[in-house]
Amino acid sequence: MVEVEVVYADEDRQVLLAVTVPAGTNLRAAVQASGIAAQFPQLVLPECALGIFGKVVANPELHAVQPGDRIEIYRPLLADPKEVRRLRAAKAALARQQNS
Repeated sequence: MVEVEVVYADEDRQVLLAVTVPAGTNLRAAVQASGIAAQFPQLVLPECALGIFGKVVANPELHAVQPGDRIEIYRPLLADPKEVRRLRAAKAALARQQNS
């Protein structure tokens, strides 16, 4: 048996659950076994990216958990960070132009 933690942070709260799973369990199966989906019904686990200690795992269905892993569930981005920066820069340039 392997003990891992499953972590998810919503806008208003975060949850960390300890779960014990059989050796060889993949990340997705460990997240399902944690029962975290019951606490966050809006969460669509099959669509969420997963990571371990801040590093995204490309194929969570193929990655076996290791003792002590902290499996993180990542929410989808609401806005593309590059697009937000581009819009902010354009707004600042317009403000400078109007002040000249």
